[in-house]
Amino acid sequence: MPVTVTSRGGCAEDGVRGLLGALLTRSRPADLLALAAPPLVMLGALALPVETRRALAFQYTDPTVVTAFTAHYVHLTVDHLLANLIGYGLLAGVGYALALLGGRRRFFLTALATYLLAFPVVLSALNLAVPRHAVGYGFSGVNMALLGVLPLVMLPYARNQLSPAVSSRVLPAVFFLLVGWMGVLALPVGGDTLVGTVATAASLALGCWYLYAATRGSDRRWNPHGWVRVVSAREGYGDLFAVAGALLVAYPAVGFPVDPVTGTSVLNLYVHLLGFCLGFIGPHIALTVGLFD
Repeated sequence: MPVTVTSRGGCAEDGVRGLLGALLTRSRPADLLALAAPPLVMLGALALPVETRRALAFQYTDPTVVTAFTAHYVHLTVDHLLANLIGYGLLAGVGYALALLGGRRRFFLTALATYLLAFPVVLSALNLAVPRHAVGYGFSGVNMALLGVLPLVMLPYARNQLSPAVSSRVLPAVFFLLVGWMGVLALPVGGDTLVGTVATAASLALGCWYLYAATRGSDRRWNPHGWVRVVSAREGYGDLFAVAGALLVAYPAVGFPVDPVTGTSVLNLYVHLLGFCLGFIGPHIALTVGLFD
């Protein structure tokens, strides 16, 4: 697709100052309090006795609505909590900044509230589809939902701050390519993973097809070099977009590590994939039907 390079001159420091100034001007104290609430809740939960935290975790053999919600805010180890807090800080912080400067503040905060209040119960309930004798806890499913909404706020940000020629038709391509990337990361080396391999290949193929469909034609040719110029020309603003793009590619490696087993704990890759897919599909439908202008 054609791109328009918008350069406003000045040094990189001026660009970063302009970005920070725009964020400070547009952000609201109530928004920052809402963003800070989940880490405070999780830190408060860590102060509870370990027996209480175990009681608040989700027992697959004895599920309750209360533990379906509380389990996502409970952690049994400091390392697990810190990993989720860092992930939340990056995903929510970058997502909020993109939404502010892309005109999607209300959309992002609505999605965030949905993830924090409704997704814990939904993800726990969907986990019951896979019978097991286990206990579930941790915030990573919600973090993966925040990863899912990231492309949806990157698009209007790119239109507003980088190039108005960006097409929303690339969103399905981004979704399927990311799902395929997660499949590549999740597939164990040398294992019998025929179904997983087929699903991953199909997702990557769909992603490539949607990308081709979104960029085909002389008026929609995608110029990678042009996009590099666009991002590099907007100091500060281009950097924020690049950071978001790096998160999209790198964070799945956290949710789908090579070895999901840590001691006696096993990362729930199923809920990670569910969180990402639901986090993208629901808000994307809301945008498509026009619930947010």
